[in-house]
Amino acid sequence: MDYALLVILAAIFGASFLFTKVSVQEIPPATLVAMRLAIAAVILYVAARMAGQALPALGPVWWPIAIAALFGSTLPFFLISWGQVKVDAGLSAILMATMPLITLVLAHFFTADEKLNVFKLAGFCLGLVGVAVLIGFDKLASLGDETIRQYALTAAACCYAINAIVTKQLIGLPRRATAAALMLAAFLMVLPFSLLVDAPWQLRPSLEVWGAVVVLGIGPTAIGTLMIFAIVKRQGAAFLSQINFLVPVFGVLWAVLFLAERLPANAIIALALILAGVAIARIKLETT
Repeated sequence: MDYALLVILAAIFGASFLFTKVSVQEIPPATLVAMRLAIAAVILYVAARMAGQALPALGPVWWPIAIAALFGSTLPFFLISWGQVKVDAGLSAILMATMPLITLVLAHFFTADEKLNVFKLAGFCLGLVGVAVLIGFDKLASLGDETIRQYALTAAACCYAINAIVTKQLIGLPRRATAAALMLAAFLMVLPFSLLVDAPWQLRPSLEVWGAVVVLGIGPTAIGTLMIFAIVKRQGAAFLSQINFLVPVFGVLWAVLFLAERLPANAIIALALILAGVAIARIKLETT
């Protein structure tokens, strides 16, 4: 049952790249992010109230909540949406697979008990080679539009890695209420940009795009968050971390099946290198 939940969650998260790719064709990135966050905030708030939890009282606790919202939702959601305007969903999923490797490096500098060793460093370097293979060694120093958007997707992975460090400050708070607070804070951050830049009241998305946005808000953003709580409660964070191997695979799979994307050979090689880097860092960490 626990592995089934893990696979289902990976499939849901992998599908976020598919639905984002569909949505950004008609909805600007900032407005798309605001819409999915608004849907998720409402669902998570209702879930918190059903569990007898209220939003944290105004005070110092909202500072780490705001930082976690910025790096865990607002910035990465926007960077992913902006990047996927030109970058295929499958390639986006592969670039995001670097997140656990970036987390290893950040944890070395910002935590006392998660220092780099030779295996973590080897895994990180292998992941970097994978990113270089995907983008193309000849394009790493270029500033072409698609290359910049690929850098934006890699920056989103960095944001998630920063969030993995920041959220440790939120341990001990009611999980569902904290999740609702994070989504609310993230929504309030992006809303002004949506209103000022995109004029969302003038948008006329198709029914297909509306459906993609709703699924994006309900599935990967809200239900995915609740499933994380369930899995961590049952098996712990180490068990959940195995999802890092599955999400990029599902991201690629959905893109090929539903968007008819065709991955170039370098993308498959890059995926293999990045996942191998994650595996080396993780397996050797458990045995040393």
